Amino acid sequence: MPALPESEAPETDTADNRRIPLARPGRGASRRRRAEILRVDHAGEYAAVHIYRAQRAVFEGRAGHEAVAADMGEMQAQEAVHLARFDALLNAERMRPTVMTPVWRLAALALGTGTALMGEKAAHACTEAVESVIEEHYADQIAELQDRDPALAAELSAFRDEELAHHDHAVAHGSREAPGYDLLSAVIKAGCRAAIRISERV
Repeated sequence: MPALPESEAPETDTADNRRIPLARPGRGASRRRRAEILRVDHAGEYAAVHIYRAQRAVFEGRAGHEAVAADMGEMQAQEAVHLARFDALLNAERMRPTVMTPVWRLAALALGTGTALMGEKAAHACTEAVESVIEEHYADQIAELQDRDPALAAELSAFRDEELAHHDHAVAHGSREAPGYDLLSAVIKAGCRAAIRISERV
């Protein structure tokens, strides 16, 4: 069967001789799946960096919020380390990030700014919701990769531990006392899960 152009290549979970658009060079389900994992994780860390960046900017402009601004800056720096690692992996393996990157940037900045303007507890509620979804997502990937790619699984495990620390920090600082917490948390989680599904595919 002749190779299809990248734009026309169908998605498949079987290794064959068709070109696979999300994993170049090379063919096969294993490489395609690795590309999906790296791409979606890169997208998640990219969004997290911009959420914390936006929150930090809001709090830095408000008197009396120096501590929370510093917290957001520290978490932004940790997420930036994760992002740099996924950047390096994508570049080394000649895989591309999601085409949705510009959209996720705008969405993350809007989410970070909006929740920070609602107050510290709403900002922490955002952190709790985002990190809970990311933590679950990493846990699923780690379980999948333990035997097939233990080195990547170990890296994801280290990143997951830091995401859990962010989650726990948010809870300890009153995330669940935010106005409209249940609705806010549910909406953010739903958005994160939708972004994960989209980023895996495109």
